[in-house]
Amino acid sequence: MQIKRILRPAITHKMTSDSQQTGTFFAEYISLFLSGNKAARCLANDLADCGVGLMPLVDHCTLRTLDVDKRAEALFPLGFSQDQTLGVLEFDNWWAKVYRKPGYPTLFVDQAFEGKRGEPSLIPDWVHAHGDQCFHHIAILVEDIEYAIDKMKTRGIEFRGQIVGDPNTDLRQIFTQPEIKKSKAFTVLELIERHNGYQGFLPPQADGLMESSRL
Repeated sequence: MQIKRILRPAITHKMTSDSQQTGTFFAEYISLFLSGNKAARCLANDLADCGVGLMPLVDHCTLRTLDVDKRAEALFPLGFSQDQTLGVLEFDNWWAKVYRKPGYPTLFVDQAFEGKRGEPSLIPDWVHAHGDQCFHHIAILVEDIEYAIDKMKTRGIEFRGQIVGDPNTDLRQIFTQPEIKKSKAFTVLELIERHNGYQGFLPPQADGLMESSRL
């Protein structure tokens, strides 16, 4: 499926240098993501057709890496800073930090724990196969996750596992079926439903979401 429109930041006034760099970063990374993810291309084309575009609906983007702090060094010149309120998010066998810049999607950067605790994690093998200079997934904000799933299934999009998060709670999420590259799971598209102004991430749900992408 051809991507109908190359993503680029809207320019309504003279941007600062770091904003120009941030716009370029997202344009390049999301274009690369779209080139390898059918579900995202389908959604991006539909949103382009109705004049909305993908970027306004991107909740967050995830970078997998072997060293969160080292990977984050490239984000600071773009104007991102760590969300100190959330701090370090610890999960069963992996951990993450969240980086934000007003006006742009959140960046979620994760890695496996060192030692035996991190051995079951999917992250190291993924990074060894695909590197840490691309998004593992982007999350699209939806109003009704069940309805969105049903509509996307009619377009041939398959989902992996079940929705994590109960109805009428602050956060609900699901991954699409992973794309395959080099005989390994590659990118997924996430649908995310948020309520009550909640902007965080819940460890039990994130573990379930992570495991849903295990082949």
